[in-house]
Parts: sequence; C-alpha cells; structure tokens
Amino acid sequence: MTARMILPMLFGLIGAAILIGLGTWQVQRLAWKQGVLAEIDARIAADPVPLPGPGGEWRYTPVRAEGRLTGESLRVLVSRKQVGAGYRRIAVLDVSGRRVLVDLGFVPEGEQVDLPQGPVTVIGNLHQPQEVDSYTPAPDLAKGLWFARDVPAMAKALNTEPTLIIARAPVVDGIEPLPVDSSAIPNDHLGYAITWFSLAVVWLGMTVLYLWRIRRRTA
Repeated sequence: MTARMILPMLFGLIGAAILIGLGTWQVQRLAWKQGVLAEIDARIAADPVPLPGPGGEWRYTPVRAEGRLTGESLRVLVSRKQVGAGYRRIAVLDVSGRRVLVDLGFVPEGEQVDLPQGPVTVIGNLHQPQEVDSYTPAPDLAKGLWFARDVPAMAKALNTEPTLIIARAPVVDGIEPLPVDSSAIPNDHLGYAITWFSLAVVWLGMTVLYLWRIRRRTA
C-alpha cells in the first residue's frame, strides 16, 4: 500500500463507519417504536372504563359513556380509500351534565343522516388527533363544515369541554364508526435504516474503486 492510498482509505472507512452507525441507530429506534405501537394497540383494545374526569393524560383510553345526544353536531370532511369523500359526524354528548364531543363515524358524501336526540351508550376511545397545520383551511362555521379535527376549536364552537370520544361501535344508524388505531402513527425507521446501510455499501464501493484507480496509476 502506498502513502497516497492511506488517506483515501481512512476517509472511506470512517465515512462508512458513520453511515453504519446511523443505520444501527435507526434499527434501535425501530425496535423502540414497535414497542410503543404495541403498547398503544394494547391500550386501545382494553376493556372500556367509565368516562374519566377532564384533565389528565387519557389518550387512547377505552371508555363507555352513557348520556344523551343533544342533536348539535358538525361535519369534518374526510376521504376513504375505495369509498371516496364523506364526512365525520362530530356530535355533542351530555353525560350527567358534562358536555363532551363524540366522533360518531363516517357518512358518505351525498347521504343525509338525521342525528337523533336522546339517550345512547357510546363505546370508544379518548383521543385528540393532531390534524391541523398551517395549510388547513378555516372551518365554514355557517355550514358546520370543518377540514380537520381541531378538538379545542370544535369544543369552543359547540360549547363543550375539549374531550373527544371516537366511537368504535355503532351509535347511530347510517353512521359507520372509524375506530382509533395505530396505523396513522408514522414508523419509517426501517426505511431510514435501509437507506443508511445502502449508502454505507455505496461509500465503501466508491472507496475501493478510488483506491484501485490510485494503485493502477501508481503501477
């Protein structure tokens, strides 16, 4: 090995080691994320409990709430694969004087479902989805049409506490529940790991090629 080859070889080995380290870190993050998702899935599928009081960390908690639909509601525009556009119906549920929000589920566009008033039992999960960003249009309050579930803003519009139950069992005929699950939580660590390991292979290949060319010129 000539002196001219030492620096490129070190540069190649150090660069590959860094890329392999990043890939290994992403594999570790993948295992951590899978554990988190497993915990969330187990929590979602657990037996429902009575609706807890406001405040606290109740995300994904399964609940059973007996109360009365007041008839007040709004619609959130959504689209479903192989179904098309439609709306989530967000209704007001009065539970012993507490007014909370209930995501009853999906209604296809063009279909009308009258929201009844009266006693119901809602089985679902507490959630506060993060669907609003700087590109989300402002809701059309006159039509009660929203473009994302913004729990604090919807609670203010319907005069409820900022508690949202997402139904996992039918409550109103004609409205299909869209239960909470972990599929919407991103888990891209495997893809990142493959990318870093692939870059390490390319980096090593380029290093070997460069060293080979140096050796040929030297010879």
